Amino acid sequence: MSVLIENEKEYTFSFDYQEVAEEVAEKILELEECPYQVEINLILTDNEEIHKINLQCRQIDQETDVLSFPMIYFTKPANYDILENSLNPCFHPGSGELMLGDILISIPKAREQAKEYGHELKREYAFLIAHSVLHLLGYDHMEPEEEKMMEEKQEAVLQKLKITR
Repeated sequence: MSVLIENEKEYTFSFDYQEVAEEVAEKILELEECPYQVEINLILTDNEEIHKINLQCRQIDQETDVLSFPMIYFTKPANYDILENSLNPCFHPGSGELMLGDILISIPKAREQAKEYGHELKREYAFLIAHSVLHLLGYDHMEPEEEKMMEEKQEAVLQKLKITR
């Protein structure tokens, strides 16, 4: 598995942000029984940049904590059957890894939320990655039952990794 991180503003952390990203993504993929080696692009950015992208891509004129841009549109969450019988451009030609998509995290927003929720930045960062990887796998939270399912999966992964509030 590859988590390719671009730290646009050279943010510093009190934890190994590469290791945390890899551990969380790996646990989500394990939970979701992903049969492939995976590549995820993670961009650590600021409020201004994520605001601009949120407006451009979602027509929402405000900053946000995280954006997810999947390469695959699953008909059902984590249903890998759609990849089996097609020539899918979602596999990296060099590594053969399944390119799930891109995640953008506003580090200033994550710091603000960690403070607001009374936990460490590491926990907020891990939560945002878990949340986004689930989105890359086709999960959503538009309906109450979908939101509950995502919350349960996110919390299960964070508990397994002992990244708690």
